[in-house]
Amino acid sequence: MQLKIQELPWLESQRELLRTAHAAGRMAHALLIHEARGAGGDVLALWTAQLLLCSAAAEPPCGVCAGCRRAALMQHPDLAVLAPIEDSQQIRIDQVRELIAELSLTSHQGGYKVAIVSPADALNRAAANALLKTLEEPTARTLLILVATQPSRLPATLLSRCQRIPVRAPARGEAVAWLESLRGSADWGGALDVLGDAALLAAEADPKTLIQFAGETRRALEQMSGAGADPVATAERWWRTDLPLRLACIENWLTDRVRRHFAGAAFSVEMNADGHLQGGSRILSIRRLFGLIDAVQELKSSLDTPINRSLALESVLRRVAAG
Repeated sequence: MQLKIQELPWLESQRELLRTAHAAGRMAHALLIHEARGAGGDVLALWTAQLLLCSAAAEPPCGVCAGCRRAALMQHPDLAVLAPIEDSQQIRIDQVRELIAELSLTSHQGGYKVAIVSPADALNRAAANALLKTLEEPTARTLLILVATQPSRLPATLLSRCQRIPVRAPARGEAVAWLESLRGSADWGGALDVLGDAALLAAEADPKTLIQFAGETRRALEQMSGAGADPVATAERWWRTDLPLRLACIENWLTDRVRRHFAGAAFSVEMNADGHLQGGSRILSIRRLFGLIDAVQELKSSLDTPINRSLALESVLRRVAAG
């Protein structure tokens, strides 16, 4: 589903900021769009490319000129888009070198050259360092747009040369209303519970299937925490399909158990390390729950590295089963 930026009302302030900078001739050489997951960072990046490549004399981007239409299709000769290729989870140095060579050439249309790198946090270290050299000596009328949900994974020296544009997730009520207007009535609140307020991801999903997927994950975890499910067999089954979503469901389940423990009680800074939370027919240590959440988050952040996903997931599920 290709959405137009006008269909994402929560991006209006970012659009106005960029439009004003462009009109005043103060557009930065590099932008970092720091987006909440599924909040529309790629849509904003493509709109920004249209802003600079539009051939209309006033009020760019017009959306109808050849420049806008070709940019929207990512077929403009002065627009380059960098992303992981084939089955790779990383953007590699050879891709960046090709991009640098392209940006060094004269613009085909006599105006800006624009490059979008998304997700920029998929740049491996060598690729990020190569890109840094370009930012240290930027070419005139060239804009580099990085889109990232985890900019902390990029070198600080690279981040320091970018103007940061934060993109928040829409508030829950705003997101539900937007999804209903786009897709019709459904349990969008339940879908967003699974996806963590990632409205654009929810827009591409079947909410009923998504909620069933989360429910099946919760039931298996409850059985596992009560010694009623095999972590090895479960890991072998789960890692093969939609692992990022499965990990999000596991993290939601763990977080929900922590919240239920502290519901109605003040959180103590000096929390007893031996405090416990009842779960299934067994007792789960609060300390272990927080450790499990950390382990799931670490696994989520390492999915773009050459790890053994089955073994990594199995390790997490064994810890759930161990209590």
